[in-house]
Amino acid sequence: MLTGTHLVQLKNGFHLFTRTVGHGPVKVLCVHGGPGSNHTEFENFATELGEDNFQVSMYDQLGSFYSDQPDFSRPENQQFLSLDYYLSELEEVRQQLGLEDFYLLGHSWGGLLAQEYALKYGQHLKGLIIMSMIDNIAEYTPHVNKLREQTLTASQVSYMRGIESAEAFDDPEYQRLVTTLNQHFVCRHPENAPRQLVSTLATPVYNYFQGNNEFVMVGALNGWDQRANLHKITTPTLLTFGEYDTMPLSVARRMQQTLPQARLTLTPDGGHCHSVDNPDAFFHNLRRYLTDVETNQFTAY
Repeated sequence: MLTGTHLVQLKNGFHLFTRTVGHGPVKVLCVHGGPGSNHTEFENFATELGEDNFQVSMYDQLGSFYSDQPDFSRPENQQFLSLDYYLSELEEVRQQLGLEDFYLLGHSWGGLLAQEYALKYGQHLKGLIIMSMIDNIAEYTPHVNKLREQTLTASQVSYMRGIESAEAFDDPEYQRLVTTLNQHFVCRHPENAPRQLVSTLATPVYNYFQGNNEFVMVGALNGWDQRANLHKITTPTLLTFGEYDTMPLSVARRMQQTLPQARLTLTPDGGHCHSVDNPDAFFHNLRRYLTDVETNQFTAY
């Protein structure tokens, strides 16, 4: 596979940004979160894992910063705002990159897509890494509400709920409180994160699927649930979460018991973006998982 940055043209005519780093025999494809984020959180993965042993590919989904950004308000483009579309897009990217018998890593929304991919296209996978994503939304929403109640005062929580009812999300005090929550549970060490001079979030995509922020789940993903099907994923799986993740760790533990071959690891002092918060611990666990699968020494725990 060619390394470096390439634009691929999809069957629908749109172009996606892809980047491949490293020249090792072990292939990893990374799927970003958001929805509407981008690939930059994975830029250091090949370096951290070892470019002589691993080759890491990443891409920006439709609407994201480095790929085509259609006007989703136009009727002809609204067909692309669906889970089925982004799943089919992932499979088309795999085909264009020529990946087979590879590891699929999905973070957050990407972890949701990774589960869907393993259920529909699992024959292509050698391993699955689900990073900070559980198997349903119903258990996520009350958990993030509880985190908010534990972190903020009762009056602050009441204030946020009033803003959310009024859909006045640009309110400065509301945004300050969201920032406080993000610093506790999303990215605890933003000084380690990639930086841009402008916002790179594909806001229409994020708002459609999620809502205004990580603590408001009112978008199209509300109701997503794969609890009944999770046991069908037989690929050796790494479940990796941050110690202070927005995702409920009790559900992560249940997933580890449900999946036939699953290992659960927690990143100390990590939030939802724990590869950024504590890269040493995160990459130690990821490297060990990949090495164990490659050497037929993988065990679930």
